[in-house]
Amino acid sequence: MRPPVVALTMGDPAGIGPEIVAKTFAEPRFSRENRVLVIGDRAILERAAGLLGLRLEVRTVKGPEEARFEPGSVDLIPESGLPEDLPFGRLDARAGDAAFRYVRRAVELALEGRVAAVTTAPLNKEALHLAGHRYPGHTEILAGLTGTGDYAMMLVADGLRVIHVSTHVSLREAIERVEPERELAVIRLAAGALRRMGVESPRVAVAGLNPHAGENGLFGEEDAELIAPAVERARAEGIDASGPWPPDTVFLRARRGEFDIVVVQYHDQGHIPAKLLGFEGGVNVTVGLPFFRTSVDHGTAFDIAGTGRADHSSLKAALQLARELAGAERKG
Repeated sequence: MRPPVVALTMGDPAGIGPEIVAKTFAEPRFSRENRVLVIGDRAILERAAGLLGLRLEVRTVKGPEEARFEPGSVDLIPESGLPEDLPFGRLDARAGDAAFRYVRRAVELALEGRVAAVTTAPLNKEALHLAGHRYPGHTEILAGLTGTGDYAMMLVADGLRVIHVSTHVSLREAIERVEPERELAVIRLAAGALRRMGVESPRVAVAGLNPHAGENGLFGEEDAELIAPAVERARAEGIDASGPWPPDTVFLRARRGEFDIVVVQYHDQGHIPAKLLGFEGGVNVTVGLPFFRTSVDHGTAFDIAGTGRADHSSLKAALQLARELAGAERKG
């Protein structure tokens, strides 16, 4: 069976996205194992390849049907006409708008069934806002473009999976978002996503909000009053959910194999352990969309853009996971 077609967005053209895309495609085995279609800017990608000293042919196509997926080349759908001298590592509304349009085109292809999954290189939130696209990040763009109500961010890194109740909000707002309905929705999303990934009976651990998961009310009532009822409702639905567990030990227990995934309450509660374990090879998965979307678990790295020092390990891992997820769903 041929690998499923994955759409890869180039990310913010002023960041490291074009470089890590070029490095990935330059690996001899990549095109033999994958069928990946890039959505981006031809001139910018060619500039990145030249910067890195890579002999890489960039072929423009109108859609997946024209792609050849040949070693040493990139099949690219052009979605912007940026100047070749676009500055590296600087906020630019033109780059922010281009990054948004890459994502929009990838979503269109996925909803049309012309690609099986989407992988995204990093965009810059400030550049996105300068261009008038007022989204907190990739996840919210994808949810908005697909009309998805219940969605969540999942991180996969070195034997650990975490899924977030909230992400890009202040800590004060994150605490306010700890509500039984949202907790239950994320538990359901976690179990459903793992089943689609081939885990027959997912074991879902829920991390507490407060130290020691509230210590029976000594350190806050949220765990007992808001989180625990959602866990019980999930169990009544047949989901193997447990918690809330003390957040300072639940990740270690998950990595040792006691749980398949941990529901975390806010951005840093999940990102810190995931990035500690797999900063270079971690993958971000958006759960709840009509298709699988994976992404690098790092930003645009403006400070090293244009230097050739960007590591493409996370992008390779994200593309591999997208291929595996889409392939598993196709077999199912």
